Amino acid sequence: MPFSIDQVVPWGRSAAEYQAMFGLGEADLGGRILGCGDGPASFNAELSAQGRSVVSVDPLYAMSAAAIERRVESTFGEVMDETRRNQDEFVWTHVRSIEELGQRRMTAMRRFIADYPRGKTENRYVDASLPDLPFDNGSFDLALSSHLLFLYSEQLDLDFHLRALEEMLRVSAEVRVFPLLQLGGTASPHVEGIVDAFGSRRAVATVETVAYEFQKGGNRMLRLRRKRTA
Repeated sequence: MPFSIDQVVPWGRSAAEYQAMFGLGEADLGGRILGCGDGPASFNAELSAQGRSVVSVDPLYAMSAAAIERRVESTFGEVMDETRRNQDEFVWTHVRSIEELGQRRMTAMRRFIADYPRGKTENRYVDASLPDLPFDNGSFDLALSSHLLFLYSEQLDLDFHLRALEEMLRVSAEVRVFPLLQLGGTASPHVEGIVDAFGSRRAVATVETVAYEFQKGGNRMLRLRRKRTA
């Protein structure tokens, strides 16, 4: 039975994973970064500790740290059990075992929770969600979306994806989305429509391979860049 979760659950990834998933280099990390749907990832916490500029948005941030921690604890076992039942859908190279996966995810989420109160006061964690972002045009250099768009293709239709990506491109010069698979490990049916649509919307849309694969076949990201106008 393919991997399936009925709704989005908090599941944290580290800065190292973000760098691999999105092919982030030093130049990328030096810019103003927006993470859309970051949830309890430690990307913001880790980069902010290095003096980088990162803002994360997620409706999860309407909750207190204690409430998020309870939500993590209540859903962690469900996701781990689902992963264990469907372990053949994953590549156990970057992560060597289900036990290691659990340790990595929980470490990232605990680091997020420890940083969350300070990050809220510094406006690094913003209660907002796609397709409406509370930022001015061009506020960021790079906008990222990890394991939200495309992954939940059954729950979020093509129109939602178009509006969400247009909004990300409004506030940022470049957008990267990873992975391009939906739950169950099959290619998202929205990718082709998105690439075609943005080809006529003053944006360069490309699908690029990255040096990260956990879901089998999940080693590609979508990259959108605003075309320069004369």
